[in-house]
Amino acid sequence: MFDPETKSPARIGCAAEVLHSQKLPDDRMKMLSIGKQRFRVLDYVREKPYLVGLVEWIDDQPTEQDLSTLVDEVDQLLRDVVHLSAKLTSREVELPNNIPSMPQELSYWIASNLYDAADEQQALLEMLDTENRLEREAEILTTTRNHLAARTALKDVWE
Repeated sequence: MFDPETKSPARIGCAAEVLHSQKLPDDRMKMLSIGKQRFRVLDYVREKPYLVGLVEWIDDQPTEQDLSTLVDEVDQLLRDVVHLSAKLTSREVELPNNIPSMPQELSYWIASNLYDAADEQQALLEMLDTENRLEREAEILTTTRNHLAARTALKDVWE
């Protein structure tokens, strides 16, 4: 991702494994990937034909706190958002059965599934504290839930 203010690449990124790729007729590529490990760019060593950098791998800061209550809250907010989205669109929408239950993995899963929110995803990627990331995701999901609830209520009135 490029920082719109500095017009340069973000300093924090994520190494990814390409699970599937498909070449499109116009020579673009459609790719399915999964994030593997976050990194911080220390320096760029080459710019062409691709940016190549010297990186260090980064992990979340360890925590001794019990985050189970926060995990339960975020999980419920996610389920509320999916339920309201399904009701609003009159479609059946189901969450996958393998949503992570561990705090760090859940926080990454939620961040990776935010659509049309690249800036927010980058901000979440840069957070080095699982609790802070989950709290921010709870805020995002609460706002989304409230917005969907209002739209659903209006839809119910007009139907």
